[in-house]
Amino acid sequence: MPETNLARHRFDTLVLAPITILVMLEGTVENFAHRRNERRSIRYLNSVNCASRYKHKVDNIMALRREHQVVILIGLVAVLLLLWQLGGFSLKRKEETVATSLHLDTVNKLPKYVVEVDSLATSAKTDQKCKMHNCFNVYKCGNKEANQITVYLYPLVNYVDVNFDSITPSISKEFYELYSSIASSRYYVDDPTKACIFLPPIDLLNQNLVTAAAVGPILNSLPHWNHGMNNLLFNMLPGKAPDYSTSLDVPHGKAIVAGGGFSHWTYRNEFDVSIPVFSPLTQAATLSAPPAYRKWLLTSAQVNLHNDFRVELEAIASENRDFLLLEKCRNVPENVPLNQTRCWRKEQKPYPQILQESIFCLILPTVRLGQSALSDALRTGCIPVFVCDTYVLPFSEVLDWKRASIVLYENHLPKVIDKLRKISPFEIKRMSGQVDFFWREYFSSMSSIALTTLQIINDRVFPEVAKGYTDWNKAPGVSSVQSPLFLPLMPPESDGFTAVILAYDRVESMFKLIMSLDRVPSLRLILVIWNNQQKPFPARREWPIIDHDWKVIQTSQNKLSNRFFPYKEIKTEAVLSIDDDIVMLTTDEIEFGYQVWREFPDTLVGYPPRLHLWTEDRHLRYQSEWTNNISIVLTGAAFYHNYFNYLYTYKMPGDIKDWVDEHMNCEDIAMNFVITNHTGKAPIKVSPRKKFLCSECITGGSLSLDETHMVERSTCMNHFMEMYGMLPLKAVNFRADPVLFKDEFPEKMKKFSNMGSL
Repeated sequence: MPETNLARHRFDTLVLAPITILVMLEGTVENFAHRRNERRSIRYLNSVNCASRYKHKVDNIMALRREHQVVILIGLVAVLLLLWQLGGFSLKRKEETVATSLHLDTVNKLPKYVVEVDSLATSAKTDQKCKMHNCFNVYKCGNKEANQITVYLYPLVNYVDVNFDSITPSISKEFYELYSSIASSRYYVDDPTKACIFLPPIDLLNQNLVTAAAVGPILNSLPHWNHGMNNLLFNMLPGKAPDYSTSLDVPHGKAIVAGGGFSHWTYRNEFDVSIPVFSPLTQAATLSAPPAYRKWLLTSAQVNLHNDFRVELEAIASENRDFLLLEKCRNVPENVPLNQTRCWRKEQKPYPQILQESIFCLILPTVRLGQSALSDALRTGCIPVFVCDTYVLPFSEVLDWKRASIVLYENHLPKVIDKLRKISPFEIKRMSGQVDFFWREYFSSMSSIALTTLQIINDRVFPEVAKGYTDWNKAPGVSSVQSPLFLPLMPPESDGFTAVILAYDRVESMFKLIMSLDRVPSLRLILVIWNNQQKPFPARREWPIIDHDWKVIQTSQNKLSNRFFPYKEIKTEAVLSIDDDIVMLTTDEIEFGYQVWREFPDTLVGYPPRLHLWTEDRHLRYQSEWTNNISIVLTGAAFYHNYFNYLYTYKMPGDIKDWVDEHMNCEDIAMNFVITNHTGKAPIKVSPRKKFLCSECITGGSLSLDETHMVERSTCMNHFMEMYGMLPLKAVNFRADPVLFKDEFPEKMKKFSNMGSL
């Protein structure tokens, strides 16, 4: 059947047939009404005989009513069938309309559009100073109810010159998948007046196939180009020989570039988007189940490396048997694609399958910074080791690559094996899980790459609904790591906090601390946990007079865990756990700590930090030296949510709570384990203060200066890790300081001016 007749038949079946049924039903109903009137007239004229014929007439009336009800029921069913058919037809027609309007269904034979390039003005040069506030019109993104951007796709066409020779490259399979995924996404709109972002119909993924002098004027001629503002260009392989620039050479003005080879010199921070180089080879490769044991520590499988790198790698391979150095094969059978093999000592290895036998994969710069080798490594579960000083890692604006890779400077390449051998098996397992998560969510297909790019831009435009760090980098496969759902995004400032002081016999410093806390604006209650059963708390006449309420709780036993009991007196969500000798914190430092906690209510926010380290024999060691990295915040001065008191008291695994009370140590480490395990988030240090010296610390009375204390703290950490069956602690390189803290402004302009010094 011809296509036109088929379409007409479909229309007759879905539309005209139900309408005809309704018309027939209408005529039937009219006939029944006419017959009913005739019967009424007959009954009127023969009223004399109605008594004898009464029963017969009643039977006729009841039969007529039943027939009328059947007709109405049939009509309703017909209408419902009509609506269902029209709905399905409309849905199908909508999908067909999108494909037809964008020419996705005719991508191999696109309509030709003749342009005279010489008569067109080229696009403006790339604006290297672009930011979202000066090169992007956020007011076009007006869909605030949905809180999402909208994307208009130009219909795909084949741009030709007056001789009908193609000017733009043919549509690649990767670009078609990218275009189709956006067309079927929640971002797509078919009305350009409702669009926030415009995607030009030119395949710029591989600049080797693009003539910059011709494409620039074509971009400028697009009706919604507007110097590139609010336009998005996808490019994975920038530059051409011999320069191989790290950004798209086509003049694109103020357009956002989602590029696959940015360096720090060409990347416009928080404007462009760094994307991975997609590897069709990896997607098509058939991989077996990964081996339980990977025989190689590190593998280098890239070809066409610079000679300096090759010399260094050969030196490393000669000294380390667990380093696999692969190279390009010279003699390959004709039926084997050259890019699917690598050679080691004249022995051919299938690629990328060989990467499954290695724990780490080396990623070095070649002629381009962006490497398809990265996708190959992620696909095979091989942890990438980046040795590219200027490379902007893919999606690094939102992805924390420290969780899924190793990053080294190029001059540290000779020591790469030594650095990798120091990584613990637990860290390797954790990074491997993160690698698999990154691959599945963001790298596995052109659709994933395209939609991740749009999500990043969406987060910029609508920051109030942006995905958080944990959402982008959530730890895979750890069901216990999840933030409690009831925790507020940002608790009201008016709620304030309860200060819980663990005290024993340092009365003078305790009273000094109470008077200092009394000056903190957000304080609501002071709760003193008197942990001394031999010495009574001072008489009320000796208590300091303060404005805030404060209470004393006498414990029945001297246990460190008493500080974390969920006391009914605590009415606020925020709790400040503080020792009775921490008298050096200023009012501004404490208030600022509370304000930071309000923004991160499911984390531990405090002042004195510590760090866990791995020893050579794969044990944990407690580190008290101040470094840039932290993984523990001591609860001698820290804010946390009252919910964690309940978890500490009733939900800790094993005998951790009894261990703490028996050894009279490590309750702060145990609380760090509790919070990080349930939220997956590292603690946050506030203020740069490093000096937390009490009066006893000067005379040597502090446990912190005792070497046996450090050994016992390390023992605690190893025991806790055994009880959890994992190490939930997470290291972070972060510190929260107030706005204008280091700026040379008058102190009156700073909200928190009295902050401790280094």
